[in-house]
Amino acid sequence: MAGVVALGFLLALELTARRYGLPGPLTTQARELVFAPKSGPLLYAGLALMAVVLTWRQRFAALGAAVAVDIALWVVRRLADAQPTDGHPFGNGALWVLVGCAVLAVTRRTGRERVLLLKGVGLGLLLVAGRKTGDTWLLLTSTTRPAVLDQYVATADQALGNPSWLMGRLVTATGPIGFNFLDIVYGQLAVAAVVVALYQLRNVAAERRFPAHHLVRTFLVIGLLGPAVYMVYPVVGPLFAYGTGTEYWASVSLWAPQTPPSAPWAAAELWPRTPPPLTTPHPMPFDEITPRNCMPSLHTAWATAIFLHSRTAPRLLRHAGTFWLIATLCATLGFGYHYGADLIAGVVFVLTVEAALRTYDHGWDRSGLRLVAHGAAVFAALLAAYRFLPSTMAEHPWIAGPLLLLAMLSVIHAYVRLTASWEPRTAPSPEPQRHPELI
Repeated sequence: MAGVVALGFLLALELTARRYGLPGPLTTQARELVFAPKSGPLLYAGLALMAVVLTWRQRFAALGAAVAVDIALWVVRRLADAQPTDGHPFGNGALWVLVGCAVLAVTRRTGRERVLLLKGVGLGLLLVAGRKTGDTWLLLTSTTRPAVLDQYVATADQALGNPSWLMGRLVTATGPIGFNFLDIVYGQLAVAAVVVALYQLRNVAAERRFPAHHLVRTFLVIGLLGPAVYMVYPVVGPLFAYGTGTEYWASVSLWAPQTPPSAPWAAAELWPRTPPPLTTPHPMPFDEITPRNCMPSLHTAWATAIFLHSRTAPRLLRHAGTFWLIATLCATLGFGYHYGADLIAGVVFVLTVEAALRTYDHGWDRSGLRLVAHGAAVFAALLAAYRFLPSTMAEHPWIAGPLLLLAMLSVIHAYVRLTASWEPRTAPSPEPQRHPELI
């Protein structure tokens, strides 16, 4: 049922993208069977997720086949002088193996073995399709939302002390070392997610079934639902709305800087040196290239999901989950990609999604439904406050700022209490009885 819903969603998004003259997620995915893939590492991550249903011998065979196909295609491109300029030289092989395993499941497997292999293939393909879906959403936001609401969020963010401006100056002060360290962490979020997911799915091949709840489900739901909010609340971020970013990127990045927005679209060149002035906010037009992907911060949501799902892992993985969350929060603010208000909304968003998925696993438990309603109400209230009360919040920061944090903490507290009540409790071992003759 979930697969049918996901396929229907992808078809709807494909048709919507075609209506605006853009390639949809299914088109871009199909192209990667032959052309240089833009998501090469992610394709191999999808192959790794699929391999959790295979034996070790089958895993080595699948990996060998993927590498052999990549080498063959690399040789063909080399001979044809068609080396990729905007894609990775590898990744096609992983996609070929995923599709081949799907064909194998349908033609050579039966019963539970067929279902298990198809679930593994679907898991790997959905990971990549989720990335393509997000890319299509971002193209749609920049095409269909000509005006952005950055001035509203920036004004409301003054109640939090302009954290993006503060962290931006801090990251700039660390120079290339601090910037590029955070850039690596920020860009490899999917790798951290795959590591945690592989730990959670490590027993699938032996038990012949998937666990009831795992990180990949949360990641996919976040990727499907989150970008829809971008259409309702388009925001580009302080780096783009309040500065061209050219000087900043050139001064700290060891790699090629991202393409900054054209200067005329920015409200002013303020970030990260000068906080925005307190003025009456209004929607402002922006270019048709920059994605409106700030509200909520999905990087924060994904990093929080990694943190939550690593809590039951060994100590090293727990520490890694904590580190990834802290570093991601610093990067999202320090790079000027998000406002502090985006991060608060992202935390509330992911906890609501997690609560909904876990409530479904517990048979729509009433306490879980109350938490989902609570999280959804807080999330809606945050968006409404950012849109309709930003000036009031900026004028009374000592009231609005703590209220924003308390709203987020209320959802965190409710989530921790609920999940703790669902954890299996071990009964205390009975005390040994003493025989009378031994007293």
